[in-house]
Formats: sequence, structure tokens, C-alpha cells
Amino acid sequence: MRRAAALALAAPLLAGLALAGCQAPGRAPARDGERAGPFPAPDRPVARIVSTRWSTEEARDRVSEADSVMDRAGVVPGMTVADIGAGEGYYTVRLATRVGADGRVLAQDIVPEVRDALAQRVNRERLDNVSVKLGEPENPKLPAGSFDRVFMVHMYHEIGQPYAFLWHLRPALRPGGRVIVVDSDRPTQNHGTPPALLACEFAALGYRQVAFAPMPRADSYFAAFEAHGPRPEPRAVRACRYNRPSR
Repeated sequence: MRRAAALALAAPLLAGLALAGCQAPGRAPARDGERAGPFPAPDRPVARIVSTRWSTEEARDRVSEADSVMDRAGVVPGMTVADIGAGEGYYTVRLATRVGADGRVLAQDIVPEVRDALAQRVNRERLDNVSVKLGEPENPKLPAGSFDRVFMVHMYHEIGQPYAFLWHLRPALRPGGRVIVVDSDRPTQNHGTPPALLACEFAALGYRQVAFAPMPRADSYFAAFEAHGPRPEPRAVRACRYNRPSR
């Protein structure tokens, strides 16, 4: 579940870097079609884990990537937010600035050495409102009732068991809290998630889509979801059908 941090690049460069960044040394490929306890297996391929770096932070800032996403997400000072699949911390450090001294950022990753490197950066940059946590592939392990926004940027397609993951994520949201997804509209095996599939998988866990906007400069889209109604029992969750592209 590594985040491919590609939002800010123009489409031609984005596509080329996507292919270059997909083979991360020391990372096992995702396994498709597996159940997670009582949850169904996803009816779609799972993208391979990618490296922690896709582009330079300077290149992403030149097109105001993080500011654009945070503006759409409605991030304001004093919020508590989570950065899932935080990697090297591009979003973590910018979220920390946006929420300010009265806000909090929890940066999560599932790779211990990546988590440790990010913790060193947080200490080096003296980000006193940031904490760093190790998660699990099927469970972000976020504290309940804690977050106004949870960010998942260019990493959703790498979650091997999305139904278990989203089920465990739901209790972490405060009333009115939102899950923010940024991804590309392409097949999951090509490091993207078709918007209809994304909405279906979230709906299977009782989330309602409340915002959607194309981001053509980045070959991406922005989507926001809120929890709606009761959380379904794990065995009641049904997998969404994936319309595989014709060859």
C-alpha cells in the first residue's frame, strides 16, 4: 500500500513515471482475489506496490498539488487529519502547516522502514503537531472518532483487501468527517481506479460519495466520501463487479 505520489505532474510525464515507479525493490507484488476473514475478495486486480517517490516535491509544488487537494477537501486550521500511505511525507508536512498548531496530523504507513524515515523527517522539521504510526494492509489502525479528514492519495488501487480496509476505517471518522481519495481513471492494474468502481466499493461499506471533481492537469480525479447509516456486518458485504477493459 504505497502511495504513488503523482498528482501534480502533467499527463505525459505522469504516465512515463508511473511505469518507472511500479517496481519497488524488496516489495512483494499484491495478490489478487483473496478473502480477508469474512470479507469478500475484490473482483479486480490489485496494483503492485510502488516506491515512496514518484516526483520531486518541488515539481509538485510548482502546480500547487497539495494546496489544490486540501482546498477541495476543506482542510482548515484546527482539524485532525490522517495521511494514509504517507510515504516520504509530501502531504504530511503540508497538512501540518494547514491545520496549524491547534490541529493534528497522523501519518500512517505499513512499511516499518518507511515509517521510521518519515518519523525522522518529522523530528528534523520539528513538526510538533504530527505523529507517525505503523498500520496494517487490511486495517489502518486509526483511533475511533478522531478524524475530520482521512487522505488516501494515489494508493487506493494498491489496497489488496479494500472491503476489510474500509470497514476498519469507518469508526475513525468524526461526525461529518470525510475520506478523501485522489486517483487516476484507469484500470486498477495500471495504478488507477475507475470512479464508478471506487464509488461502488465505498458504498458497499456504507459510505456516500459527497464530492467528485476531475483534475485533468494531473490526469487524476478528486473524490470525497462520508459514512452514512450503520456500518454493515462483514458477512453482509458484497463485492462490486469490475468491468474489465477489453483488450
